[in-house]
This record gives sequence, C-alpha cells and structure tokens, in this order.
Amino acid sequence: MKIAEAGNPARRGWMDRQGLRLDAKPYLSGAFATQRLLERLPVEKVPLKEVTAGHAGGIFNGPKFRRVYLSDPQHSVPFIGSKDMLVADLGGVPRLRKSDAESRQLHYLKLESGMTLIACSGFNAGRRAYARPDMNGAWSSQHVIKVAPDQSKIQPGYLYAFLASRFGEVLVKEGVYGSAIKHIEPRHIENLPVPRFGAAVESEIHELVQHAAELRAEFQAGLEAATRDLFRTAGIEELLDLRWHEQGRDLGFAQRGVTATSLRALNFQPRAQRILERLRERECVSLGEVCEGGQLSRGVRFQRVDSEPGDTYGYRLVGQRQAFWLRPEGRWISKAFTPDEVLADNETILVAARGTLGENEVYGRSTLVTGEWARLAYSEDFLRIRSGASEFPGAYLYALLRSEALFRLLRACSTGGKQQDIHLELCQAIPVPVLTLSDRDRIAATVRAAYIKRDEADRKEGLGLAKLEEAVTG
Repeated sequence: MKIAEAGNPARRGWMDRQGLRLDAKPYLSGAFATQRLLERLPVEKVPLKEVTAGHAGGIFNGPKFRRVYLSDPQHSVPFIGSKDMLVADLGGVPRLRKSDAESRQLHYLKLESGMTLIACSGFNAGRRAYARPDMNGAWSSQHVIKVAPDQSKIQPGYLYAFLASRFGEVLVKEGVYGSAIKHIEPRHIENLPVPRFGAAVESEIHELVQHAAELRAEFQAGLEAATRDLFRTAGIEELLDLRWHEQGRDLGFAQRGVTATSLRALNFQPRAQRILERLRERECVSLGEVCEGGQLSRGVRFQRVDSEPGDTYGYRLVGQRQAFWLRPEGRWISKAFTPDEVLADNETILVAARGTLGENEVYGRSTLVTGEWARLAYSEDFLRIRSGASEFPGAYLYALLRSEALFRLLRACSTGGKQQDIHLELCQAIPVPVLTLSDRDRIAATVRAAYIKRDEADRKEGLGLAKLEEAVTG
C-alpha cells in the first residue's frame, strides 16, 4: 500500500486544487512534487490552454457516436482509437464510414500531424502519442484527447516532449478518475503548466521529435511497399484489397476430405479457402518447409521473478499487446530464473497466438523482431516463426504475413473455445510464394530498411526526451 511520506504529507490546500477529491491517488502520485519542481524553475510557465488553438481551444475529444465500419478506401477513412494511436504499424486499423467522419458532428476529429494524442478512457488512459505524418487524414475516436498546438506560440514537437516526459506523465495522469474504467477530461489538463526554455532549446527538442515522427511514417510506407511488391510480383495483387466482410458470411458450405486434424468449420471457411487456392496457383512452398531447421512453435512457459527496471541482470518482458506498440513496455524479470527460449533471434516473426476473434484484437497479427527489439524477452503467447532456409529470410516472410490475406489465413487456423490458439499443423500448410531469389532479396531489403528507420526514430525521440529532462532538472 502506498502511503504519504512523513516529511511531505498531503495538505488541505491540495484538496482545494483538486476540487475536493477525496481519493488518495492525486495526492500520492507525485503530481504535487512535480508541480513544486516546475514552480521553482526560473523560467516562464504557461497553462497548456494558452499554447493551443483550434476546436474548443485546441484541447478536445469528441462525442459518443454510432460507428459504421467499411472496407472500401474510397468511402472510408482510417479510424484511430486509444489503442491504435500507440501501435507502430497502422496497416490494421479499422476504417470509419467517410460520410459520418466528414459530418458536422464529427468533422473536427480529423487528425493533423503535430497533435499530441492522449488516451482518455479505459486501460490506456493517460498514455500519450505524437500524430505523425501518416496519421494525416485519419479520424480519432472519442476516447482520445487531441492537443493541437498553436504553432505561433509553441513548436509541436517540444509540447509533445514535455507531455510525454516523466513530468508530463505525472501531471496528465493526476487527472485520471474512475475505478473500473479510467477517464480523463480535457478540463483536467487545460491548466497543466508548460515550462518555456527559449527558442534554441525548444527548437532542438522539436526537431528531434518531428524527425522521429517522419521516420516512423517512412517505416510504415516501407512495410506497405514491401507487401505490395511481394503480391504484385507474385501476380496476386487482388489479394491486397481483400474486402473480407463484403464477401458475405460463411454459411451453409460443405467440406470434403476432412481428416482427424480438424473438424472445426472455421478451419474450412470458404473465404479463407479462396485465398489458399489463389496462392496455390503460383509456385509456393509451405510455411512448414521454410521453417524446417528454424522454428515454428509457441514460446515456453516459465516462472516470472521480478527484477529492477533497467537492471543488467534482467530482461524486459514484452507481451502480446505491447509488442505492437511504438516503444517496448513490459515488466522486468530476472535473467537467473528465465530460460533463454524467451529471447527471439534476429528476424523472428512473432504472431499473437492467444486471444479472441474480435476485429480489433491483436490475435493473428504479426510483428518482426529485429534491431533493438532483439534484446527483449517475449511471453509464451506468441507463435514464433523463424526461417530455416537462408533463401527465405524472415524479413521476406514478414512482408507476406503482415498482409490482410495472411492475417485471415492465420485466424482460419484457430483452435480453442473462448480463448483461441493457432493450430500448428494447419499453420504449417500455409503457402509461401517462391518468386525469384532477387525478388525475395529486394523485398527483404525494403523491410530491413524500414526497421532501421524505426530504430533511428526511437533513438531520436529518446534523445529529445533526454534533452527535455536535462532542461527541467539541470
């Protein structure tokens, strides 16, 4: 149980500043200590609402509304919620009906590069993200607070860096309320004090954050280009625009040649079978053959013994949700009690292999382990796919498996009841287009170049946050 420090007790005046809230969290979260630190800074501090502009003063979320999702890009727009704003690869976000998005009720929820996004409801309440260039033209849900900077007064990258720093985190999360479902409202953060350190310092931080955002947009474009290149070269370009939900439900079909491998109807659904048939029209090898000598299995179960964050004798353990986020998060566990199998070799593909079949769930989605992410440990909930054939590099396989078509095939391999798992025998039979060696190398090089940009983006954002920290504490 967290208690107040004897030398820093909660004071009556603090309760007035919190609207007489009597729950303990605001007074024990470190928010008041951070406020006092900022008050002592010999620089100007301005309320957040004075450096924002736009709808509702530049700090706003949105109304509740009925969501109609479409798959046709011509009649829909990307729709980013409080979970989606945190992910690195935006290729799987849902799409909202365009006529609704552009309506009078919702038009102002359109995202613009440079906004700071704050999750204001649910598990992720208080988390922050920077609207990068590839979010332009997307809409956000009512569960995301938009902070639109007035660029005549403050640079967007600097404002984000402050809100994303440990100082901003404490002040933003101070306003979280609720028990089962957490919430933050725009009015809770509008008076948050923003320190001003002068044009030189703020410009340097802004440029680092903005460059990181541009690199992440290039990362996204690189992945999409690699997948598009693979499908076009294989002559199956129509699978890029799958329109899964426009094909009708899989009802009233018959399946011949059923074996003891599976009797579940989901494993034979006609929409997935049509994808398989189209792939098999080209020269293919099975995923099982590609992974022979490599790995195609679930991770191991193991005892978790906590370690201090950042400890050289510990691993950061990443679970299914966090593996798809921009930056790794997760608990730290002791190396002494952890088997080496929790690590993943370079260019191992991790598929979220436990979950439910909800459209917005990560179950069946893929990510690639490379670069800085190869230093992390991963839970047993992932299906690990590692090529055993050098002519089929992991980066090439990832360009295939991240596609919508392969996502549907992986879900068609499901087994289980409420919690789904992936049937390994069915997964082994998934066809992989052969192409030529030069084609495979070109596609793999595109994916690798994209991930190099992602690591560089993380480094630059981290440097920007470090400079902000130095400005505040130095």
